[in-house]
Amino acid sequence: MKTTLMDVPPVVEKQLNPFERYLTIWVALCMVAGVVLGQVAPGLVQTLRTMEFGQGSHINLPIAVLIWLMIVPMMMKVDFASIRHVGTRPTGLVITLFVNWVVKPFSMAFFAWLFFRVVFSSWITPAEADQYIAGAIILAAAPCTAMVFVWSYLTDGDPAYTLVQVSVNDLIMLVLFAPIVGLLVSGASSLSVPFDVLLYSVLAFIVIPLAIGWGLRTWLVRQQGQRWLEDVLLPRFAPVTIAALLLTLVFIFAFQAQNIMGKTVHVVLIAVPILLQVYVNAALAYGLMHRFRVPYAIAAPGALIGASNFFELAVATAIALFGAESGAALATVVGVLVEVPVMLSVCGICNRTRHWFTREAAA
Repeated sequence: MKTTLMDVPPVVEKQLNPFERYLTIWVALCMVAGVVLGQVAPGLVQTLRTMEFGQGSHINLPIAVLIWLMIVPMMMKVDFASIRHVGTRPTGLVITLFVNWVVKPFSMAFFAWLFFRVVFSSWITPAEADQYIAGAIILAAAPCTAMVFVWSYLTDGDPAYTLVQVSVNDLIMLVLFAPIVGLLVSGASSLSVPFDVLLYSVLAFIVIPLAIGWGLRTWLVRQQGQRWLEDVLLPRFAPVTIAALLLTLVFIFAFQAQNIMGKTVHVVLIAVPILLQVYVNAALAYGLMHRFRVPYAIAAPGALIGASNFFELAVATAIALFGAESGAALATVVGVLVEVPVMLSVCGICNRTRHWFTREAAA
């Protein structure tokens, strides 16, 4: 029987929860709250800023704890047993990995260098350009983990295949994140990246949370079952994760209050190359999926994985390398600011073009 467009079930509009839908607003409010806190209580902010694991380590203790509260529940969502199905439909995964690890970090390095060194050179000093380039590269070198499941849901993506893509990316991130960040930051800016601090960041913010999340998931599934874990327990972590994210942003902007007051236009400038590389990489991944006739349910989340970022890890790494008051940390937070509206627009584009793939399947 020949498939026609009339046979395709109507698209049901899906909704984000209030926090996810208005994440940009919450981030903007945290920005304002942090700047106000930095202005009215500089003594308190200085005390928080000096709470580090070791003198000069740049690992701020309050922020590190908050980031763990964000990352560990996310890692509990990842089922690494799904990787055994990686060979069943490899094309979509290969395209996703190509965009994430061969194209995305390098394209971000180029766009950041182009805008901060050339286009915006009249408004940004060379030292600020170095910091913003570093932050943008760190942001692009961390493929999205948690929010991808949201984007996949909104585009009717294949949840099992999305899980495979996320799981493989997380494992690759253990090996490639540090070398790529070190290579590109040193190559595109005049900053030197302390490789031992970078490796410590990978250990603290990827390896340990990933191990804890995997261990807890394995144990809890054996004790209570997967459905209980995903439908009952993990949703209870949502308020904690949300509060940790928002409080982290308040701290970061409080630490940067003095810089931001005189550089509000920089937030807009930083957003430009980030927005550009998101759309370029999403279009590349989506186009390659269509070219190689990957089904829509795999193509849409694959394009979204290639465009979005693991901003929690990026923020933590930027703070560890350059400090919470650095321009690099600010650049990663701008990534949080633009993440939701940009990715929602990509979801909308995918939903409006799904008939491209339906026609391919019918043919």
